[in-house]
Amino acid sequence: MSQLRFHDRVAVVTGAGRGLGRAYALLLASRGANVVVNDIGCRLTGDGMDPGPAHQVVAEIRAAGGDAVACVESVATAAGGQAIIRTALDRYGRVDILIHNAGTVRRASLKEMSYRDFDSVIDVHLRGAFHVVRPAFPLMCEAHYGRIVLTSSIGGLYGNQGVANYAAAKAGLIGLSHAVALEGASDGVLCNVIVPAAVTRMADGLDMSAYPPMGADLVAPVVGLLAHEACPVTGEMLIAVAGRIARAVVAESPGVHRPSWSIENVAQRLDDICDLAEPLVFPVVPDGHGEHLRYSFEMATRSKGLPDA
Repeated sequence: MSQLRFHDRVAVVTGAGRGLGRAYALLLASRGANVVVNDIGCRLTGDGMDPGPAHQVVAEIRAAGGDAVACVESVATAAGGQAIIRTALDRYGRVDILIHNAGTVRRASLKEMSYRDFDSVIDVHLRGAFHVVRPAFPLMCEAHYGRIVLTSSIGGLYGNQGVANYAAAKAGLIGLSHAVALEGASDGVLCNVIVPAAVTRMADGLDMSAYPPMGADLVAPVVGLLAHEACPVTGEMLIAVAGRIARAVVAESPGVHRPSWSIENVAQRLDDICDLAEPLVFPVVPDGHGEHLRYSFEMATRSKGLPDA
């Protein structure tokens, strides 16, 4: 297979000064993309600002013969998101690829988490995604081309202790991505979710001594494909952890239909209701929402007139 290139494509990568975002920016630039390296250089909690990391990545890209520009605006505000996309337009005239990777962590048990800590994490991860998607999406639709990659987490899929704010934000990003995929499909704008795990500063304080290699280099190629014009999927979630790449889906059991239910009926049939021996997966695109309803309505129609099971 010939090497997949990004010749003259313009990519915006948020949180690109360190860790995963840096790996994405360097990979795309090495394959010919012009990159907006966005990072405010804050501490892991979101406090402070240091333009150094973003400018350092730009310097690395330029030293390797590529082209990049730094933007140290924050995704946490609408004005910041608009400025990030405007940087791409001012420098390169368009935006083809948007990878939202910026993130912060504020750990606390749910019993102790402050509203400030909850909002701060939501602002960067979830609202931050909207703040950059909102100005970029119409431009991509008008150009009939776009690749958007939003970053969720296994914490968004399965939850995690001590980070309810992070888990909620990452789960919300899945819904946002699905909506973008649906609305962008007719205009050639694809949107997918990356669910990465890598040893970056977000792992600070965690005991990872028994973990296998988990470098950002094991995640970046997945994002590279999702960002490429040859990407064959939209509305999907791909996991990348320790060299394992997998697809994550929302699945339903076939379920049980009755024309009426009591609390006792639900209790009696709960094992059947939850039986995932034959799971149902309704792809987001072209119409997972509608397929879900059609399946449910057809089950009701098939069961009409039958005695209660």
